Amino acid sequence: MEKENLSNIIIDNKKDDFRTKIYLFNKRLIDILLSSLGILILLPCLLLVFIEYKVINKEKGSIFFKQKRFGLNGNSFNIYKFRSMVVNADKKLKLNPYLYQKYIDNNYKLCPNDDPRITKFGLFIRKTSIDELPQFINVIKGDMSIVGPRPVVKEELSEYNRIKLLSVRPGIMGAWQAKGRSNIGYPERAQIEMNYIDNASSFTDLKILVQNIIIIFKKDGAY
Repeated sequence: MEKENLSNIIIDNKKDDFRTKIYLFNKRLIDILLSSLGILILLPCLLLVFIEYKVINKEKGSIFFKQKRFGLNGNSFNIYKFRSMVVNADKKLKLNPYLYQKYIDNNYKLCPNDDPRITKFGLFIRKTSIDELPQFINVIKGDMSIVGPRPVVKEELSEYNRIKLLSVRPGIMGAWQAKGRSNIGYPERAQIEMNYIDNASSFTDLKILVQNIIIIFKKDGAY
């Protein structure tokens, strides 16, 4: 599949000063190291998901979910997750105009009780954030960082300052999740992410990383 680029978006990359270049170099190095460790965690979870879908339920379809998101310089990429929904969930959602409109009106989310796409096992791996683990592969590939604004679908780009959002790599863990994840909708979500981009630093990244780990264990806002 060819990558889709947002050709109408011009990324205004100012010349980085020395400190910025050092920050970006260190960030990429940490991304690779942490993602390599993360993949070790991914492997036993991969076995768990495989057993649930293929051995216990004997389901057809991939155990992975991939969806087009937009990242650095407006380049599209497939974000990877463990599948927490029925097969072809996006297509089925769009076939239901009422639910699809509700999905848009609710900040591109549906509460689990309203969302017929999510499986029982899928709800578990979402609550525990296990479904996000395959994104370590995205980080190794260079599509994403460990810390950064969450990558969004095309429809969500209208909520942001596109040029600013697409001037950085999106992340597995971001300031929005640290503040409460799905408990926070637009436009506050976009403001939080833009503020991170304006104030990004190694210390800020470390702080967000720790806050996200706490949020994951609390299971706050995960759906």
